[in-house]
Amino acid sequence: MIKKILYTGFIITAVFTACKKDGNAGPQLGKDDASFTIYENSFLEGLWKLDPDWATTSGFHKYDSLLVVPSDKNRDKMLDFAKKALDSISRFEVTTLNDANKIDYHLMQNQMEMTEWKIQVLKSYQWNPAAYNITGTFAYILNGHYAPLAGRLRNFYQKMAAVADYYKEAEKQIKNPVAELTGLAVDQHLGGLGVFEKDFADSLKKANIPQAEQKQMLDRAHTTAETIKAFTEWLKNLKNDHPHSFRLGRDLYEAKFKYEIQSEVTPQQMYNAAVERKKTIHREMTQISKKLWPKYFGTKPMPADSLDLIAQVIDTLSSKHVQPDEFQSAIANEIPKLTAFVKSKDLLTLDASKPLIVRKEPGYMAGVAGASMSSPGPLDKTGNSYFNVGSLNGWAPAKAESYLREYNQYILQILCIHEAVPGHYVQLVYANNAPSPIKSVFGNTAMIEGWAVYCEQMMLDNGFGGDAPEMRLMWYKWHLRSVCNTILDYGVHVQNMAKQDGLTLLTREAFQQPAEAEGKWKRVTVSSVQLDSYFTGYKEIMDLREAYKKKMGDKYKLKDFNEKFLSYGSAPVRYIKEAMLAKGNSGSGSSGG
Repeated sequence: MIKKILYTGFIITAVFTACKKDGNAGPQLGKDDASFTIYENSFLEGLWKLDPDWATTSGFHKYDSLLVVPSDKNRDKMLDFAKKALDSISRFEVTTLNDANKIDYHLMQNQMEMTEWKIQVLKSYQWNPAAYNITGTFAYILNGHYAPLAGRLRNFYQKMAAVADYYKEAEKQIKNPVAELTGLAVDQHLGGLGVFEKDFADSLKKANIPQAEQKQMLDRAHTTAETIKAFTEWLKNLKNDHPHSFRLGRDLYEAKFKYEIQSEVTPQQMYNAAVERKKTIHREMTQISKKLWPKYFGTKPMPADSLDLIAQVIDTLSSKHVQPDEFQSAIANEIPKLTAFVKSKDLLTLDASKPLIVRKEPGYMAGVAGASMSSPGPLDKTGNSYFNVGSLNGWAPAKAESYLREYNQYILQILCIHEAVPGHYVQLVYANNAPSPIKSVFGNTAMIEGWAVYCEQMMLDNGFGGDAPEMRLMWYKWHLRSVCNTILDYGVHVQNMAKQDGLTLLTREAFQQPAEAEGKWKRVTVSSVQLDSYFTGYKEIMDLREAYKKKMGDKYKLKDFNEKFLSYGSAPVRYIKEAMLAKGNSGSGSSGG
């Protein structure tokens, strides 16, 4: 599925590591806003020391040269940090803090509670080999623009010194892993070898580093690549007679949903809402399809079954698509059009100084989503945003055709709205401009994905696509992805939905191509809860907008709502709602922080 597997920050925490002793999260300095801000900085500094990879991808580069071995000892250090941080946070009286700091308080508290839960209960470091993929951080250092190249390459070199110990420890930690995640780990590790075997060497040619030193650096890169290959061979040959199930089960699922989604409702309630939303969309799609039928099928009898009717109209419209070698360029060409539309409708203020680069998806990211947005860390103000596009090179013609019919000329435009303008790219630029980095560092996936889904509808509601019924029908098809993501994820991990039932849901009720449905099934076997983000966030944002519109009355303006909402950074919608609907909040200006 073309979705964001976004920035590594809060995802990296699936494997908690630590380094030099620093269990104290910082002194208790008081209870007012100024003291809380000071504590936030102390808290982050302590966290970065324990997880330098997270620090790097957040734009804090003091510890770029460190790679921490994922040992029991280091994990205990992170657990100790979390316990002490929770104690320190609890000494602030949350009701006395301003809106921005209240949100940070809740985010920090939730993150540390989730840290404890993941280490003590979830224990994915035992059964998820994909969590040990180091390549992303190395690639971030290599591709960054935050420091001179020579310095970044030397940090890269120093960081590689611990790779052998890292994977030696990883092999000790992994016990009865999930088979699907083992396969993903092998694919992603091998897909990322080019970072060490080619990209590093290419960068060295551009750097002013003595030849003797370059040889040492290349030798270590070669050793690193061989170590990664050895780890993948170890995974392939690992005796695993009783693999861990990829299905989380109800208890773990509900806990993970609570920590990662941070919604006001339960996963069961959101699942029920998604089922009802699917019924509503089917009714709307039926009406549009009936109107379009004569245009495309003339006097041919209309199918009696509404799902068959919709499917035939969609199938006809899907024949309009680009060629395999045009997919990436078609996406790049769409961005200026979307930017012009947003400006013409005055939906948002866009920051032209933050570049967006469309590129081929790196190999180390492959196997989960076909397209994604990689944004700079919240502290890396000059970094680029990358629209990663999966390559169709080497695909069998039938598979490529199925994929391109899924991402036809209508869906391709909606995809670019979701991933780029005014979706993820724009939202994350706003988030990184917020004064406090906490909301970006601990970014809420439901808010981030929900905003992108919300933007799809917002753009169409404001005339994008010329109000063509074809575009609206295809957006409903695309929107069913978000809705069925929730149904599928909950169905698989809690209700033990079988693969065939999942594929039927996706192909018959969500009108997805077989290749897309197979890709989504793979995704639900290597992830959990993240697929809930899309519909949950969308629904919460739409509900908030209606409440805010009612509150503002004749003073309501869509642009004001959008910018006010984004000013709070990537915070959970429930806390943005609390701030935006509070008495005395006039709705003008930015009060994020």
